[in-house]
Amino acid sequence: MAAASLAPPTASFSPAPAPGRVKAAAPLLSRRPPGRFLLRVASESSSISGDTLLGLYEKERLSHSLYANEDYDKEMFWENLDADLRYWTRSLRPVQWYPGHIAKTEKELKEQLKLMDVVIEVRDARIPLATSHPKMDAWLGNRKRIIVMNREDMVSNEDRNAWASYFANQGTKVVYSNGQLGMGTMKLGRMAKSLASTVNTKRREKGLLPRAVRAGIVGYPNVGKSSLINRLLKRRMCPAAPRPGVTRELKWVRFGSDLELLDSPGILPMRISDQTAAIKLAICDDIGERSYDFADVAAILVQLLVRHPAVGPEAFRRRYRLDLDSDCGKMFVTKLSVHLFNGDASQAAFRILSDYRKGKFGCVALERPPT
Repeated sequence: MAAASLAPPTASFSPAPAPGRVKAAAPLLSRRPPGRFLLRVASESSSISGDTLLGLYEKERLSHSLYANEDYDKEMFWENLDADLRYWTRSLRPVQWYPGHIAKTEKELKEQLKLMDVVIEVRDARIPLATSHPKMDAWLGNRKRIIVMNREDMVSNEDRNAWASYFANQGTKVVYSNGQLGMGTMKLGRMAKSLASTVNTKRREKGLLPRAVRAGIVGYPNVGKSSLINRLLKRRMCPAAPRPGVTRELKWVRFGSDLELLDSPGILPMRISDQTAAIKLAICDDIGERSYDFADVAAILVQLLVRHPAVGPEAFRRRYRLDLDSDCGKMFVTKLSVHLFNGDASQAAFRILSDYRKGKFGCVALERPPT
């Protein structure tokens, strides 16, 4: 395996210790793990000696496993998710991907933004925050923006409603879409024309002829920008494929007589400092495969889904006919590789990631709005 190994099996499933605290928070103390976990915790914590701050953190982490409890609260899951991802990824090789064409695209895109009446930012509905470029607000300035939450079929109604309320409170226009089936595309076209209608009003006041509204479609790699344009146009005008990096150059296409669309390659920060976001991009196939190790990312996905309120360990038993006899994702990947792939861990990892990306575990989002 190219990347560094994941956390040790005994630690992989536990929440990250809170900085600056020695005692457990109230929610930790109010839940008693089932007996089968208490046995494991007792044996593991007995091997940790000393009362150093690190030792106390480790004992706390082993003694109060939030995720051992079957009645674990959904809100607590979302509240602790990013902290746990940081803890699990702390020893991994950083996920970074910045092919040469992205730097060129970013420079050209900033020039083209000056010509746009409205910007359509496409995000992955499973990870709306992780697929938001940190510089996007600065680039857009006061330009009107529509956020498209693509792959709406891969998140639950509860997830959609949570994000709809979040963006409504911010005054941001949002459209849910399925670029593969075309759902939401006509609403998007109408909304883009409506938001930019003042352009031609001002042109008429100046005695100028009306022109087509210019809308730029931007976003991370593989979030469905080109597929969305093809569905809007009802014909294949832009190359599209289910992998990052297919679109390599900017391209203007006309939608009827009153709307022009700019298809752009996926843009990423030169360096992704938030590795919790980077892992989510890898899980959802929104970043190049060369940037991460399949087995590492699949192991983290297993640990996440086993605790996810919408999935749990039973989904893995049904899907792969294997019991999760450990809380370590890497051990399950190894077990699946022996069971189905003659010990090939890469194939086993790819299978788990593909199953999630195809919705085999159900409608599972990896982010909720910040509270």
